[in-house]
Amino acid sequence: MRPSLRPSLRHASRRILSVTVAVAVAAAIGAAASMSAGATAVTGAANCPMFPANNIWNTDIAKLPVDPHSAAWLRSMDSSTTFLHPDFGPDQGGYPYGIPYTIVTSAHKTVPVKFHYASQSNRVKYPFGPDTLIEGGKNAPAGTDRHALIVNKSTCTLYELWQARYSASGSTAGSGAVWNLNSNALRPAGWTSADAAGLPILPGLLNFAQIQQAVRTGKPITHAIRFTAQATAAAYIWPARHEAGSGSTASRPPMGARFRLSARFNVAGFCRNSQPYCADAKAVLVEMQQYGLILADNGSNWFFGGAAFPQWPNDLVSLLKRIPAKDFAAVNESCLMVSRNSGQARATCG
Repeated sequence: MRPSLRPSLRHASRRILSVTVAVAVAAAIGAAASMSAGATAVTGAANCPMFPANNIWNTDIAKLPVDPHSAAWLRSMDSSTTFLHPDFGPDQGGYPYGIPYTIVTSAHKTVPVKFHYASQSNRVKYPFGPDTLIEGGKNAPAGTDRHALIVNKSTCTLYELWQARYSASGSTAGSGAVWNLNSNALRPAGWTSADAAGLPILPGLLNFAQIQQAVRTGKPITHAIRFTAQATAAAYIWPARHEAGSGSTASRPPMGARFRLSARFNVAGFCRNSQPYCADAKAVLVEMQQYGLILADNGSNWFFGGAAFPQWPNDLVSLLKRIPAKDFAAVNESCLMVSRNSGQARATCG
């Protein structure tokens, strides 16, 4: 929602100003495989793509031009002195950091949900129940994001809720959004989602299973990663549909801005090959060079998302904290847009 409706800094958990961005995958590691059409399958729902292969989330942006505002946007995010922060990983004695998602079929009971921001929510019945995994666990404080992501593998429908709370007597959420995973359709212009940018959360979240598969097969991870910034402009750019900031794009990044790790970044020398999970970290770096990051919500600068399940090893999380933000640049992906109301992207500019 706009700042007057939805606070721009919503995360009140132990990591203040952070918006936890991770998909928790409750399925076995081998499920995240490429589909015949080139799209990545949803882990646990192998017949469902993580949106079409030509969706902007799944588009290589390695050769796109640098955005003229790149330097100003980097300054606004304190990039010269900041390292990226993986907003996921183990929590000793607590619920793993990240946003879990739940796989269901059409046999799952659906329920109405009462929304705080009903005018920008999809007011349909959701397959939401006592079995639905909640970000931070069932007992996560009321003031935290409490995201709930659900995939109906029978219909390849994605349901996302923010501040979700299930009750047999009546379920509630701050907002809710529904997507057809076989479609490139965006939300109506000006609409939020479970994220401030009005984008889906699921396709932008790293998954430890994906990384292990990339290392095992030598095939790169082929989607952008969701991340947050503390101060964003009162604007959004394609493919985002909603803003939650203040100020101008001359000095602050808008929702939907895309950032790419420099091709000159020394991936080979990032860590010693003998280090545990060095190959896994390098797979993420290559992903950031080719597919980059999409600004999707307000939160701590340069916090990026990954899965809570399967759980992340501490050694890999520690390596991913060593990526310098100064080696990124904003890119201009407007030349890839086919339609303002579609997430379909051209393969190349021109």
